[in-house]
Amino acid sequence: MSNVIDLNSQLQTPVAVLFGGRSAERDVSLQSGEAVLAALRGQNIPVEPIDSKDNDWLERVANNHHHAFIALHGGDGEDGTIQGALENLDISYTGSGVTASALAMDKVRCKYLWQGMDLPTPQFAELNDDSDLAEIIQQFGKVIVKPSCEGSSIGMTIATTAEELSAAYIAAKAYDDSVMVEQWVQGAEFTVAILGGRALPAIRLETDHGFYDYDAKYIADDTRYICPCGLDKKLEQQLQELALAAFTSVGCEGWGRVDVMQDEQGNFYLLEVNTVPGMTGHSLVPMAAKAAGISFEQLVTEILTLSLNK
Repeated sequence: MSNVIDLNSQLQTPVAVLFGGRSAERDVSLQSGEAVLAALRGQNIPVEPIDSKDNDWLERVANNHHHAFIALHGGDGEDGTIQGALENLDISYTGSGVTASALAMDKVRCKYLWQGMDLPTPQFAELNDDSDLAEIIQQFGKVIVKPSCEGSSIGMTIATTAEELSAAYIAAKAYDDSVMVEQWVQGAEFTVAILGGRALPAIRLETDHGFYDYDAKYIADDTRYICPCGLDKKLEQQLQELALAAFTSVGCEGWGRVDVMQDEQGNFYLLEVNTVPGMTGHSLVPMAAKAAGISFEQLVTEILTLSLNK
């Protein structure tokens, strides 16, 4: 209770919980926002829900708030745009800053950074209308195609032939002009939540889908979340250290999540950093926090407190 009292003493105005928005992840963001609102209200922390799809959202924040909890996924909620707008108004906000948000959101630029820092990540290429798709399949074999700047596995497709790669490229381009193709890593998928500079227990993800897609994340009830993740202590520590290195390399702060694949030889490969992960009933950061003995309300409070102490 004392932590909440200390937090309330720092709040000059109600917290603006920003959610909804206009991205392809709007539905998930609405769920995250409602969960965050309930957690803050449950601790008697004053809040106001604000949907950034509303034309007057920024005016409302500017006139009534000094602090914002960002629960927006994808689009301008994670690419630094809203972060920049809030900074211009001198409003504190949760999560990473403008540059880190923009870099983490752009999978291609992020992977170039990791390559330059010798951090392991699957081979990849940028796709365009003139790409030699047959050559890419010959070079990479099985691949996964992704919009460069979307999240929640939206627009992602597996391909094993040039024909499938062409269809996957067209599907991904519907969401983003920038599209990447990444070599498929056969093996186990893990995610590591980061909170306040520390890595939480890793979660292993198992699904009967071809990969951990949107349906497996938010709709299916048969997705398996394994925590403890099944790695021995030394390997899990190696995984957590890699996730922290990836998170800090991009300049991220506060909280987030790093997704990692482990191949059949036991090697880890970085996939992406999420700067505003989901906070829904299916979400992974709350699951990892619970494994670390942190309740959902405590998690939300710590994320907010970290933003006030920047």
